[in-house]
Amino acid sequence: MLTTEELEGVIAHELSHIINRDTLTQAVAATVGGAISSLAYMAQWASYGMASNQDENRGPNPLGLLLAIFVAPLAATLIQLTISRTREFEADAGAGRLTKNPGALATALQKLEASARQTPIQGNPAFEPLLIVNAFSREGVAGLFATHPSTEARIEKLRQLEAELAKAVKVM
Repeated sequence: MLTTEELEGVIAHELSHIINRDTLTQAVAATVGGAISSLAYMAQWASYGMASNQDENRGPNPLGLLLAIFVAPLAATLIQLTISRTREFEADAGAGRLTKNPGALATALQKLEASARQTPIQGNPAFEPLLIVNAFSREGVAGLFATHPSTEARIEKLRQLEAELAKAVKVM
């Protein structure tokens, strides 16, 4: 479905992930997120112990429990996904600079997005970080949980890079 130049852009995108050590970055982000979640769960269980040591009738602090159960793990996940989306923009820019043809990657992303919309993947969304586009529906608030930025935003940045590279060539 992709031309040679578009395929070159996709491969350069993936090479940029390797060059930038994005797998390591994501592993560190996941570890930090896991640590935050673990600390939140420990605080949750500690609140039960503190409640029994204080006043038997009071129980744990409901606000503390809410933070421990929902907010901390949610915040950790959102931070991790934000880092993931940032790394995608960087891989796109790296691909554009490697190939000196960001427009080819932009066109490839458009084709891949259209294909994903036409034939949605029926599977586990945990697989999505391994793809180059958001293959699962991510509209509205669900977009916060996307591993990749919107294709439109990525294409816009690639077009900006294309204009910058064209200006640099004219100056030389």
